[in-house]
Amino acid sequence: MTEGLDLPTYEDVEEAADIIKGVANRTPMQTSRFLDSQLGVNVFIKCENFQRIGAFKFRGAYNYLSHLSSEVKSKGVITYSSGNHATATALAAKKLGIDATIIIPEDAPKLKIEASKAAGGNVVIYDRYNKKREDVAAEIQAKTGGHVFHHHKYVLAGQGTAGKELMEEVLERGDGPLDYLIIGIGSGGLISGCAIVAEKLAPGCKVIGVEPEVGNNTQQSLEKGEIVRIETPKTIADGAQTQQIGKLTFEIMSKKVEKIITVTDEQLIDELRFLGERMKLVVEPTGCLGLAGLRKMVASGEVPPNSKCGVIVSGGNVDMRKYFELIG
Repeated sequence: MTEGLDLPTYEDVEEAADIIKGVANRTPMQTSRFLDSQLGVNVFIKCENFQRIGAFKFRGAYNYLSHLSSEVKSKGVITYSSGNHATATALAAKKLGIDATIIIPEDAPKLKIEASKAAGGNVVIYDRYNKKREDVAAEIQAKTGGHVFHHHKYVLAGQGTAGKELMEEVLERGDGPLDYLIIGIGSGGLISGCAIVAEKLAPGCKVIGVEPEVGNNTQQSLEKGEIVRIETPKTIADGAQTQQIGKLTFEIMSKKVEKIITVTDEQLIDELRFLGERMKLVVEPTGCLGLAGLRKMVASGEVPPNSKCGVIVSGGNVDMRKYFELIG
């Protein structure tokens, strides 16, 4: 299955950490005694909502674009995203002097569309319910000759630096390696990169993926042993409205992710409220997948008491009017 796939390694993540150092933020890790007592486990939350552009995606975009040749950079890049990867690519490209065309669905949060424009991206809007983003990218590439990218080993390695920072900080505190690492899944880049890191820094750690209940294409794919494509799910977790995962992420998750669980939109809203009220964190719905998943697993008895559990809050780009509607 791995034949022809250029998969990232832990050494690629280490290289990425050096490349993004001083450019990407080293985001804080937060704990909550209230949350620990509530769940009966020790929770370590990596706050990627404080990353540049408000989400972890900047890590992978900057690392990937930094590896491009001068010739490819001169032709510009093309990518597609429901929002955060779009803004991340636009900003990373701007910092590296590269023209970037970003394909974004018309129902993506206005905040994310405007942020991508403000970061310097040439934004192209499309209807994700009637057209494939890959087809839109191919049409633009045929006209411009630009370089299309989405998932690549350097993107995944960049995303993995978030997990590297989290696990290193937990170790530096003297808490020992994580027992669980729970991460939300959109297209699978973050969990794939972090699973590679977990295998190196916390070999006994179980990596758990979390998807919206109505958009469990990854869960179906791993259960069937092949990539499953679904209709665009209708969920408040706009960053997880993906129809299918890619070959690279499928391969990595098949081998390094313990299991995939799902949560409802109502459970995401509960975590939006909890993170806002108790931890003073403004988080987008997709960013709540990990904590919602951990809470579900604890409630079902799957996580033993006093386990050390890492959770990555993937982003905080949410329209504030929508945010207050949801938590109200």
